[in-house]
Amino acid sequence: MRYQIRVKGHLDPDWQEWFEGLQIIHEDAGTSLLSGSLKDQAALYGVLLKIIRLNLTLLFLESSETELKDDDF
Repeated sequence: MRYQIRVKGHLDPDWQEWFEGLQIIHEDAGTSLLSGSLKDQAALYGVLLKIIRLNLTLLFLESSETELKDDDF
């Protein structure tokens, strides 16, 4: 399953591995987009728990069973 998760603020790209390998993309609006595949729902809950523990503001969450292209962002 593919996910796109938007949070307020710019996350350090070095955290990509810590966020289960989700790609971290800095957006112009001062937000970060975490994008990629997660193996199961438990992995998603783990990422969301990390967002909560870091006190980040969750702005958007979308899941898709189809692969997304880079120009879909």
